[in-house]
Amino acid sequence: MRKVLTLCMVMQDGKLLLGMKKRGFGMGRWNGFGGKVEEGESIEEAARREVFEESGLAARSVKKRGLIRFDFEDGTRGVEVHIFACDDFEGEAEESEEMRPKWFDVSTIPIGKMWTADALWLPLFLSGKTFEGDFTYDRPSSSDRTSVIIRKNLVVTDDKS
Repeated sequence: MRKVLTLCMVMQDGKLLLGMKKRGFGMGRWNGFGGKVEEGESIEEAARREVFEESGLAARSVKKRGLIRFDFEDGTRGVEVHIFACDDFEGEAEESEEMRPKWFDVSTIPIGKMWTADALWLPLFLSGKTFEGDFTYDRPSSSDRTSVIIRKNLVVTDDKS
């Protein structure tokens, strides 16, 4: 059974807020804000909580935009990531123990310093589409090695662009 995670992409005025992961899984990569779903918490509640914990922003609303399942050929437990968009929030982005947030113009997103699959689904997200996908990696990435995608399947589920 896959671990259930959230990922929330915060946007405002044509810019995307990403966080540089400072520790743990994904350290040294830019990413949206998210993490595990706590017991008794809905996936949407988890997305809002993680945005607040990692960036200091209080998400007034989030909208689900994607679902991606990641598996690993080496037998590592897979993850199911529910991807949300947030453009309605309060506060100013602040550095946390885990993330250093920074706003990027859509044209300057540091895709080469993000997860490998982000280059495939992020353009769909930025164009307003909803999507679902499955990615199989050789093994999880580490601070000195990037995972290799062995298989992928990514489909648009509701094209409203």
